[in-house]
Amino acid sequence: MSHSNWKRLWLGLLGTGLGLGLAAPAMADWALNMPRGATAISNEVYDLHMLILGICCLIAIVVFGVMIVSIFLHRKSRGVEPAQFHHSTKAEIIWTVIPILILVGMAVPAAETLVRMEDTRNADITVKVTGYQWKWRYDYLDDEIGFYSTLDRASNAARRLNSGIQPAGVDNYLLDVDNPLVVPVGAKVRLLITAADVLHAWWMPDFAIKKDAIPGFVNEAWFRVEKAGTYRGQCAELCGRDHGFMPVVVIAKDPADYAEWMADQRSAAGLGDEPGEALAATPVAATPVAATPVAATSVAAAAPADDGERRIDDLVAMGESLYQQHCAACHQTDGSGMAPAFPALAGSPVVTGSLDEHVGVVLKGRPGTAMAPFGPQLTDLQLAAIVTYQRNAWGNDTGDVVQPGYIAAAR
Repeated sequence: MSHSNWKRLWLGLLGTGLGLGLAAPAMADWALNMPRGATAISNEVYDLHMLILGICCLIAIVVFGVMIVSIFLHRKSRGVEPAQFHHSTKAEIIWTVIPILILVGMAVPAAETLVRMEDTRNADITVKVTGYQWKWRYDYLDDEIGFYSTLDRASNAARRLNSGIQPAGVDNYLLDVDNPLVVPVGAKVRLLITAADVLHAWWMPDFAIKKDAIPGFVNEAWFRVEKAGTYRGQCAELCGRDHGFMPVVVIAKDPADYAEWMADQRSAAGLGDEPGEALAATPVAATPVAATPVAATSVAAAAPADDGERRIDDLVAMGESLYQQHCAACHQTDGSGMAPAFPALAGSPVVTGSLDEHVGVVLKGRPGTAMAPFGPQLTDLQLAAIVTYQRNAWGNDTGDVVQPGYIAAAR
């Protein structure tokens, strides 16, 4: 390469560096490197990442440096004659031993971190995490409460075609939920991760956790959050049409605030102050999606049968809220569906026809289709409200009023 070509090369590199430097303020909102996490393990993973990245960069600099120098100083145009040799035991030993030492130096700290990542013993809290299309369920096994966590209403409305809502105007668009997982700061939280339908993956970058949720199989993970705050993740396994709409949100609270939150959840679920102590109170009515605190349901058993008669107006109002949360993602807000996978409910012969068939589909689903069974997921009152709403919305003016007792009898 001539002197003028080398000059052009260095000027080009200098110009590129200056351009990147000037553009740095515009790039401040995103980063190429992985972030530091909120747990000790995630910080260890970050340190390992930086260590191994540094080693790789150093190797690249040495190897390519030697190559470039050799090419420049020993090129044919300078009259250099290549060395003639066929074997060097010393060279082979050197280039075998050095990589082994480098690999061992990386493997030892990595193995220690991996062992700690898999050690779920002596947990303070155990939460069963179940993936559904397309939501999560969290069951606090020690406290006998559980609830579903779905995409928040604002994001769910903005993501729909022709909604007229600008996603940029929605806070934490597609990264917020109605009912987050809540944990206390400083506690070791053990997760039992599984799925009820297809493969999912519970991914929380701030905790350095990504575990597959597999039907019929339980994976374990754990974390201990060191700082109160809100942490966001997502499902990281392609699980169907709405895979991108089932975020993961964890809120870490101070222990006193967590204890107060847990007391509210147990009270809402009709449970006593301590696990195993049921309240001798009236059955718990399901709370609409937007309610706060979360309307928890008992893990030990379904809510007792609710024989109280409900007015159609009350059922339709509750059903509309629940429909938006559990059904609209597939069947659309206006009941128009998305054929052929998700049939329209407006004018549907199932919705406007036999009540027994309609309730049976909602309770037990339809094998071989995308219609999941909602019987295990919702209470009698919630299901009664959804069916009543569907049979009286979008022109389906059947006038039918489905009571919780009817759902209980159909289970």
